[in-house]
Amino acid sequence: MNLVLLGAPGAGKGTVAQELVAEFGVAHISTGDLLRAAVKGGTELGIQAKKYMDAGELVPDQLAIDLVKEPLAADDAQQGFILDGFPRNTAQAVTLDSELSAMGREIDCALLVDVAPEVIIDRLSSRRTCRACGYTGTAADATCPKCAGEMYQRDDDNEATVRNRLDVYEKSTSPLVDYYRGQGLLKSVNGDQARETVYGGVKEALGL
Repeated sequence: MNLVLLGAPGAGKGTVAQELVAEFGVAHISTGDLLRAAVKGGTELGIQAKKYMDAGELVPDQLAIDLVKEPLAADDAQQGFILDGFPRNTAQAVTLDSELSAMGREIDCALLVDVAPEVIIDRLSSRRTCRACGYTGTAADATCPKCAGEMYQRDDDNEATVRNRLDVYEKSTSPLVDYYRGQGLLKSVNGDQARETVYGGVKEALGL
């Protein structure tokens, strides 16, 4: 299973990826997680990326490509991988196809987690994240249900930034749907449902 996850920020791609990883043991390559780790670690790449992330803009193509090349080549990705947050535009998709071809590999499926924009705005602007363990909850969580750590709102989860992220997604990332549809690789699932229902739809769409 070599899978590209598509969908707007907050559509639930990360949740879908976590469930597939838990059941099938494939590698989860999340550019969001990789970028946040680079920012937290103060790496050169992280410093460059932070200004784009804080504004809700996409990081430049080359920076994103450099970020995913190493995990794609890692041992744990050889039995399959889920790309979450990459590619973000058709130029990155073409480069990804080229990089994978050089490794003797290819994308098996592009799965679109489809959610209406207003649902995403409400979902993300009320999202809270644990500083200690990274658990994702809501504004109703005073402390982390998993580790009792402090819950906070990420800089890119305020409503103005969320709206900008969705605008960027529509301009840059939604053409990927047409790109993968043209390759006959696109599958779609309604992400505005209960978590179990969404995952059932994912497995059905992927034939698992």
